[in-house]
Amino acid sequence: MRLLSHMQTRGVHAGTAALAVLAALLMSGCGALPDKPARATLYDFGAGPLAQASTTSPEPVAAPTLPPLLLAGVNAQPRLDGTQVLYRLGYGDANELRPYANARWSVAPTQLLGDRLRDVLSRRRVVLGSDEGANVARVDGRSPNTLYLTLDEFSQYFESTTSSFGLVRVRATLLSSSTSGDRVLGQRYFNVRQPAPTADAPGGVKALATASDQLVSQVAQWVDSIQAQPAR
Repeated sequence: MRLLSHMQTRGVHAGTAALAVLAALLMSGCGALPDKPARATLYDFGAGPLAQASTTSPEPVAAPTLPPLLLAGVNAQPRLDGTQVLYRLGYGDANELRPYANARWSVAPTQLLGDRLRDVLSRRRVVLGSDEGANVARVDGRSPNTLYLTLDEFSQYFESTTSSFGLVRVRATLLSSSTSGDRVLGQRYFNVRQPAPTADAPGGVKALATASDQLVSQVAQWVDSIQAQPAR
């Protein structure tokens, strides 16, 4: 009987030890589970210059002073037409575009640029989209001029581990269309760089947004100067 009791006691101890080992394994296994992936932060260009206007006493809308303009969509290579926030390491391999892991644009930079440019150009003229242009009646017997943009660079460029700037480069072409064909009114490259306040994704986003606003202003002034010339 004492032998049987001793064997039962050893069995209880062995069972308890096995349960303890199993519990420890389960706890360590839970601790080893991968963390939930961090959600990417979404960025855009901000509210823009129009948000600075006072809303207490709105000014009357001015009549257009320049001919209507057809704004075609902004084109870019596939890598620049996505939503990733990109950077280059100038002190490493400057030919490689690298994406930030947890930073994204709310929409592609091509759309952000196109929307901001439309807002600025609309202050002095009627601006039509490519989907509207096909149904636009001729103005004074002529079709509206068409502005094409190609985005060639849109990235944060690191000169060192602590110094970087936002770089935006665009090729703009303004065309005049008629029944006899298209005529190039002008073509120009715009290249703007803006220092980044911090050497990280938020700093790069701020630099790129500011550089984009400067570039949009330059493009608008260039288009204004051409459209203000007497028609030939």
